[in-house]
Amino acid sequence: MAQSSPRIRVMRSHLGRARGLGSAKHGLTHWWAERVTSVALVPLTLWFIFAALHLTGHSRAEVAQWVGHPVHAVLLLSLVFATFHHVQLGLQVIIEDYVHTESVKIASLLATKAVCFLLGLACAVSILKMTL
Repeated sequence: MAQSSPRIRVMRSHLGRARGLGSAKHGLTHWWAERVTSVALVPLTLWFIFAALHLTGHSRAEVAQWVGHPVHAVLLLSLVFATFHHVQLGLQVIIEDYVHTESVKIASLLATKAVCFLLGLACAVSILKMTL
């Protein structure tokens, strides 16, 4: 009769096995940030579309004067920051889900954050330049 290795049966619940695998609340902040930016982008985008349609055919000086109004400048800056933050969050989820090599994942995340930051900054500087 052949000796078989002894079987060890672990008597743990599903919750007990899941513990120690990371916090289940890790993605909650990220999820909320995506939802908040998407909800904020709906009225901001609608406002921007109507404003762009209204400004069609106006001269650059008239558009600059319109952008120079404090309410319009704040709304434009809010649109820019919410858009690029939302883009960065969405791309981060895609990279984390589909890039499996750790070094490529980290480089991609850093590049995505840098590009979104620099593009948002360029838009903000443009808006502020027109405002001042």
